[in-house]
Amino acid sequence: MSVNMSLILKPGAMTLSELRSVWGAAAPLSLAPEAYPVIEASAAAVQAIVAKGDAAYGINTGFGLLAKTRIPDDKLEQLQRNLILSHSVGTGELMSDAVCRLIMLMKIGSLARGYSGVRPLIINTLIAIYNAGIMPAIPAKGSVGASGDLAPLSHMTLAIMGVGQVRVNGELQDAAAALKAAGIAPVVLAAKEGLALINGTQVSTALALHGLFMAERLLEAGMVAGALSLDAAKGSDSPFDARVHEVRGQPGQIAAASIYRQLVSDSAIRASHLVGDERVQDPYCLRCQPQVMGACWDIINNAARTLLIEANAVTDNPLLFKDGELSVVVSGGNFHAEPVAFAADTLALAIAEIGSISERRISLLIDATLSGLPPFLVRDPGVNSGFMIAHVTAAALASENKSIAHPGSVDTIPTSANQEDHVSMATYAARRLEDMAQNTAAIVGIELLAAAQGIDFHRPLTTSPHLEHVHEQLRQKVPFYEVDRFFAPDIEAAKGMVLRGELSASCKELFTALHP
Repeated sequence: MSVNMSLILKPGAMTLSELRSVWGAAAPLSLAPEAYPVIEASAAAVQAIVAKGDAAYGINTGFGLLAKTRIPDDKLEQLQRNLILSHSVGTGELMSDAVCRLIMLMKIGSLARGYSGVRPLIINTLIAIYNAGIMPAIPAKGSVGASGDLAPLSHMTLAIMGVGQVRVNGELQDAAAALKAAGIAPVVLAAKEGLALINGTQVSTALALHGLFMAERLLEAGMVAGALSLDAAKGSDSPFDARVHEVRGQPGQIAAASIYRQLVSDSAIRASHLVGDERVQDPYCLRCQPQVMGACWDIINNAARTLLIEANAVTDNPLLFKDGELSVVVSGGNFHAEPVAFAADTLALAIAEIGSISERRISLLIDATLSGLPPFLVRDPGVNSGFMIAHVTAAALASENKSIAHPGSVDTIPTSANQEDHVSMATYAARRLEDMAQNTAAIVGIELLAAAQGIDFHRPLTTSPHLEHVHEQLRQKVPFYEVDRFFAPDIEAAKGMVLRGELSASCKELFTALHP
């Protein structure tokens, strides 16, 4: 779906393409008309339960360990407002607009499936602030990924209540003033609505989707940079032979090998050393690229499948179901974000490995005994240090990623006076993917610079048509490293190409099968 097109949200049927589009840019959002009768029936069921007077968790009782406390009908609105105010306890930097858009989109989709008992007013107000570009000010820290992302979703809910701050065009504003300027009336929460809004895994899932979409770009860029390094080091393309990968049978590996074959096809540099090259085998960082990147591809796709299911899921508590003519309230635990935590942890492994093998190729390229290129990829080494310390930066970032990659899902800490005694830590597991992706993007960016430098030393020989295009795109931003210069801006420019997906865009048709 084009980012310029409006999105008609069909609850339970969002696609990864739609989620990527919302992550990438804002576009007008509307709800499929057929969703409204279901929403209205669910809201009516809550009102019927209130009118009947029987105790129902989250509707006319307290929360968590206070579930046995019965709340009078005339205090139900106060109960919901107090819930949001008391649970808005997040801390840390505010989540990005891209993540906030995903959070709101998924919360709208979940509530609109008709199991949560909220009025259409609540959903319509969320849609209105989304379309007005009003982003809730949601601190990044404060959720353990169980009983829902309570604190961050409470901060989201403050926005539709006109409480606290929001962000418009990157600037913090008073929420009430921003809503008034947009012609949106603040909502007064009715029975169950506050709980429905803050129970759920939408924050963990949005952060994990953010990590997923960055991981996809890193995978593509890492493969392009790795292919360029192969030619820069005059490596062999024989390890990409389809027969080698078919006898193993791993689907990601088979697909990755196919991409590598196409990336390096028709390279004059490769043709120049087909005969007379005394080397028998390349180091693993060149030779085993399909095995490593293919395995990363597989687990990224597995995570994508899990996160797509979660993006369409109903994850608040309690839920309302029809039992014949009656509506019944069922308490469960869909707010426990263990699937998201596992998906985030596997994405962390992939992001770390993409950076790890990239760092090894940088090390190879600057080592004249292995690459056959000038030491540290610069003329007159000694006077010039060249890529010596750029590799140190890559090594530092790769090492940092190894520590950050420790799985979040293996941790748990009891909360709510031991009522919520096992949690997923999915929110942290997903949130740390941003830092890891930034690290890996810098590593791959440094490799891109190093590999392009190596290609230049082989002139007038050319690399493959695909890689020549990549080289040209880079050289429009970063010139050849002739003598030592202020190097950090070059690294940032290459890193930006990685993060924006510009490397894979240069070879776009090769990666069409990457995204499920």
